[in-house]
Amino acid sequence: MELFPLRRILSSRRGQFVAYFGLAPRQVCAASRASVLRSSSVMERRSSIGNRLLAALPPADLDLLAPHLRKISLERDAVLVRSGDLVEQIYFPCTALIAFVMDMPNGQAVATTMIGNEGAAGILSTLRSIRSPMTVVVRVAGTTWQISPARFHAALAHSHALGSAVQLHMRSLLVQFQHIAACNALHSVEARLARWLLQVHDQIGDDTLPLTQETLSELLGVRRTTVTHVVHKLRASGAIRSNRRSSIEVDRPRLETAACECYEIMRGRIDRIISAEGIRSSGHGAPPHGHRRSHAGPWTNGDKVHAHTRGAGAERSRSH
Repeated sequence: MELFPLRRILSSRRGQFVAYFGLAPRQVCAASRASVLRSSSVMERRSSIGNRLLAALPPADLDLLAPHLRKISLERDAVLVRSGDLVEQIYFPCTALIAFVMDMPNGQAVATTMIGNEGAAGILSTLRSIRSPMTVVVRVAGTTWQISPARFHAALAHSHALGSAVQLHMRSLLVQFQHIAACNALHSVEARLARWLLQVHDQIGDDTLPLTQETLSELLGVRRTTVTHVVHKLRASGAIRSNRRSSIEVDRPRLETAACECYEIMRGRIDRIISAEGIRSSGHGAPPHGHRRSHAGPWTNGDKVHAHTRGAGAERSRSH
């Protein structure tokens, strides 16, 4: 269905159109072309950002963060914050996958959720200075945007859209926490492993997933011997084509068959929260005093990726 039959209007009702809008047909066409070009530019800019939560922000609100965002690389097993420590940085992953890990009194560790390019890690520290209740660990190496809580909080005070972004992220996390808890109680380890593998596959877009046995044990909350047994079963079914010490090659169609229904439900809910609903701003405040908005942003000058090393605040994860 053609919602705006512009050509028909211009050809058959030229006089009425000009009288109503006060524009000549050529002016209308020029304005339409300019609108298309602007939309294309915005889409290209947002696709280059790499993080869906940041990309959903209106340009003016994104510009409040742009001068303070730094793109860095994260190594696998780097600890971004330990349980009980103050959060010193907020991360908006692009290609990295970050796990929230609960350290249990008996020394075991269980991943409560995994954050990729749909969310952020450490964003709750903008609400008030808090100590992290969980250890935050990089489980798939990649890139991320980084900003200090103080800088983010300063921008938050001048942007309704950033407040909406924090709320959307909270809702997304809550959906994951609730659904993973129910899935762990009701479904087999095999089905849960298939679900986790599908979630990682969605994020990295490669059939070879850089996951170790230790990471799988952490995601499932089971011993490594159980992981070995379940991986063997999935390989026998064809859902996993090969598995090595530090990676797993998967067959996505068969993996979807092996997974529980939680995968589709969770993905649909999170997509609706982050994408379909979007971030609706009820108005944009003025930028902070003396602050000039950078319309170029860090993503238009070529992404300068910095290695996230021990000296930059990350450290190797202790083995779980």
